[in-house]
Amino acid sequence: QVQLVESGGGLVQPGGSLRLSCAASGSIFSIYVMRWARQAPGKQRELVAGITNSGSTSYADSVKGRFTISRDNAKNTVYLQMNSLTPEDTAVYFCNADIITGLPSPITYWGQGTQVTVSS
Repeated sequence: QVQLVESGGGLVQPGGSLRLSCAASGSIFSIYVMRWARQAPGKQRELVAGITNSGSTSYADSVKGRFTISRDNAKNTVYLQMNSLTPEDTAVYFCNADIITGLPSPITYWGQGTQVTVSS
């Protein structure tokens, strides 16, 4: 079994910062891509950022220059540093990861989500 557990969400004022963490645990052989996605009320889930096991990153246009994704491969953990937050960033943030367990092909696992609320 594999689990992804997010932490670090909360309430922050506009212009503030938060750092999210997501730790993977369980029967993990290797982790390929790790990602952050978010879902605001009444909207579809959208991909925010991704990072490969070699460190290549990608971002949604809406967060470029404000959010930074990083990972610690030794800890099977991915981070999302969020700066200059706006109310439009309010959402439940989910991490997911493509993980090799005992099967030859990676499986995508999701965390349970952490709420981020940007409000004055």
